[in-house]
Amino acid sequence: MEAYLDNSATTRCTQSVCDAVVRTMMEDYGNPSSKHMKGVEAERYLREARETIARTLKVNEKEIYFTSGATESNNWAIRGAALANRRAGMHLITTAVEHPAVLAPMQYLEEQGFRVTYLPVDARGRISLEDLEQALCDDTILVSIMYVNNEVGTVEPVAQAAKLVKKYNPRILFHTDAVQAYGKLAVYPKRLGVDLLSVSAHKIHGPKGVGFLYVNEKAKLNPFLLGGGQQKGMRSGTDNVPGAAGLAQAAKEAYEYLEESTEHLLCLKKRMMDGLHQLSERLSDGETSELPAVVIHSEEGQESAPHIVSAAFPGVRSEVLLHALEDREIYVSAGSACSSNKKLPVSPVLKELHLRPELLESTLRFSFSRFTTPEEIDYCLETLDDLLPVLRRYARR
Repeated sequence: MEAYLDNSATTRCTQSVCDAVVRTMMEDYGNPSSKHMKGVEAERYLREARETIARTLKVNEKEIYFTSGATESNNWAIRGAALANRRAGMHLITTAVEHPAVLAPMQYLEEQGFRVTYLPVDARGRISLEDLEQALCDDTILVSIMYVNNEVGTVEPVAQAAKLVKKYNPRILFHTDAVQAYGKLAVYPKRLGVDLLSVSAHKIHGPKGVGFLYVNEKAKLNPFLLGGGQQKGMRSGTDNVPGAAGLAQAAKEAYEYLEESTEHLLCLKKRMMDGLHQLSERLSDGETSELPAVVIHSEEGQESAPHIVSAAFPGVRSEVLLHALEDREIYVSAGSACSSNKKLPVSPVLKELHLRPELLESTLRFSFSRFTTPEEIDYCLETLDDLLPVLRRYARR
């Protein structure tokens, strides 16, 4: 049996998404910038894709810009906003647990003379609104706080944070990396007070290499790519019609099934967490260790995403357990997909939670989609029950 439990890294495309991509590559393959009917047809796909995505967010379709994915969207939002508004100030605020696609452009801007405040988090990965309030100053021009942490699933208080920021100064731009929230939660930027929002298609059963950036029509943002003037001159380059069509189809399906999908994901998460608790009790029975056999980092309830469970297995290194599970056709991750290729991954996010070294070195992330089955969860738990006693004995030798 195969159990794919790494859906925060990527998801498989649905058949209807594949059909949309193939159709725009094989039949309606015109360049949207062309003036003939093939071009007009391709332009229609882009327009309809924007309208579809805008409906899911309850925004104007003119506020949707297609990108190559969330990394580009984050870079554009942060660098574009900072450079466009630098005359108003040179101070930026973000969190210490952001994705590298946010932290790297922040560090780049520091090299350009900007000042960046990195907000700390608590033991669950959540920022303090008091810390944010204290960090705001007359020089602040941009705040970037992720919606859902990609490693432990913590839902940040984005709405409260945006309200606080806008109360301090309505001209401060607010950006959120919504990669792990879009398609899992109801995300409405205007209600949240968010000016810039990043999304990637391949996290919601869409194709890789495409995403979008929502830009509030009142936000001042520099263009990201210069050239032929596509996308109102803000992001030049030949439009990725197949990607946009696939993304729109994935977005449409994600929000058509949002309620039942969320309920399904919550059931899977509870099943996984209950199983891990029971496993920990069995393995810890009779032991004198101060740490339980399984330590769960993720929370239950509305303050945590429905599709992510992060847990540590003290005494077994994460990469050892990851590959042992892989041998049984169970696929999980040792943290963010962007950093898990390192030989000994030590997650910066987990470090910010101030975890003990034994937990840092033994954490795995299990993440689900609406296509994940209870049988896959059970198979993973049964396999962990089989593997962990052996691997823990081996590690102690």
